[in-house]
Amino acid sequence: MTAPVRTLLLWCPDWPVIAAEIVDGVPATGPVAVLHANRVVACSEQARAEGVRRGLRRREAQGRCPRLTVVDHDPGRDARAFEPVVAAVEEVAAGVEVVRPGACALAARGPARYLGGEEAAAERIIEQVAQACAVESQVGIADGVFAAGLAARTGRVVSPGGSPAFLADLPVEALGRPALTDLLRRLGVRTLGDFAALPAGDVLARFGFDGALAHRLAAGRDHRPLAVRQPPVDLAVTADHDEPIDRVDAAAFAARALAERLHERLAAHGLACTRLGIEAVTAHGQELHRVWRHDGLLTVAAIADRVRWQLDGWLSGSNGRAGGRPARPTAGIIRLRLVPDGVLAQAGLQAGLWGEAGEERERAHRALSRVQGILGPEAVVTAVLGGGRSPADQTRLVPWGDERLPARPGQPPWPGRIPPPAPAVVLPSPLPATVHDAAGEPVVVTARLAVSAAPARLTVGTGRPAEIVGWAGPWPVDERWWAPAEARRRARFQVGLADGAALLLAVEGGRWLVEAIYD
Repeated sequence: MTAPVRTLLLWCPDWPVIAAEIVDGVPATGPVAVLHANRVVACSEQARAEGVRRGLRRREAQGRCPRLTVVDHDPGRDARAFEPVVAAVEEVAAGVEVVRPGACALAARGPARYLGGEEAAAERIIEQVAQACAVESQVGIADGVFAAGLAARTGRVVSPGGSPAFLADLPVEALGRPALTDLLRRLGVRTLGDFAALPAGDVLARFGFDGALAHRLAAGRDHRPLAVRQPPVDLAVTADHDEPIDRVDAAAFAARALAERLHERLAAHGLACTRLGIEAVTAHGQELHRVWRHDGLLTVAAIADRVRWQLDGWLSGSNGRAGGRPARPTAGIIRLRLVPDGVLAQAGLQAGLWGEAGEERERAHRALSRVQGILGPEAVVTAVLGGGRSPADQTRLVPWGDERLPARPGQPPWPGRIPPPAPAVVLPSPLPATVHDAAGEPVVVTARLAVSAAPARLTVGTGRPAEIVGWAGPWPVDERWWAPAEARRRARFQVGLADGAALLLAVEGGRWLVEAIYD
């Protein structure tokens, strides 16, 4: 049987926290926690010192550490921030595999031979990452990726053939399979050595294929070959112009030629572009940049259109609204560069079964993209539904073509959320109102959410009173009570009026407000 490959694995502790510092500027030296599905998936050293642990719910983590800075989990951010680290490792050794953001592995034999041994190779790679990226890292070397990953937690070099003995005393939690770990604990299996001692056939019959794979890892029989990463090719295309481009017709010609070059380069690698970066430099050294996104594959014509629209917007000085019409560039464009920021394997697009079913959709896309080219990306927005307690919180407007990600996840239960159906119109600013009972007295809601009397009449602003024929509520909301400056406490009601209208009301601080209108 083939022995596991001698593997060197570089691990960056608390990588989701470090990535948030690199990308978003969140100080990793303070108490920071990264949350997914309302649970902590990573935290900083300072947060651990104050009792925060992985798996804690948000409220419990904030209860242990009131100064905790909470960051949403973003795998894309983690991967983007880790790319320079992988590139730094590739400057020292080839054949790097990205295990996950924050960890990468490579065969240890090559670096060990030309750097003077495994320990010297580990020190050289750690030093390279620190100098190139200012990131702390640890290296583990062992037989197989699994054992090397665990060795990296303590910066250990396991001797050849010593991986089974190294793994034997580690707890079964090291497998990273919570369901299997819980079952093994209840069966009295507490270490990887105990698990590895079980008969392989019985493990397969009892725990299935994934359990059998974990059993092989626990025994140090990791035969998965390294899937080495190919360094990314430079797909960008650049055109330099002796005569500065300052007319739209000349810009259109340059856009078409450059789009064809980019499309040919992508096709040669079997790729297609879904996100396009357009960069320009003027004769006076002014740098311009804009990213265009598209939910389909960008063809030659689509690339040329977007470049032409963007150049038209820059040269006409009408590519945004903030502060009025921005001034056009101080000189003509002498360099134009297209960067395929988002690429995927080109598998072709399936035409509609009954003809070109998407033709009208594409025409609408081109029209909206054209408006963005003239007025800027924020001029065309679409709504994205997400989570939240109020209708206004559940909707987020994103620029056309951007990733349609909700501002809040929709999966948590959101206590206090209004039951369906959702209102048809959410007012941008709630309208002041007054609510009275049948005797003409104002209706109030106590701190214990008791309604003083049944609502009978509603007056919106300075309008005429309307009779309330039905109502439901209150639905209380007590948000961010731990942050006094951001805390909000309110209750909502659904009311039906005699004229057939239905409204969503809220009472906050003794004031009644109309938040939304039902259809």
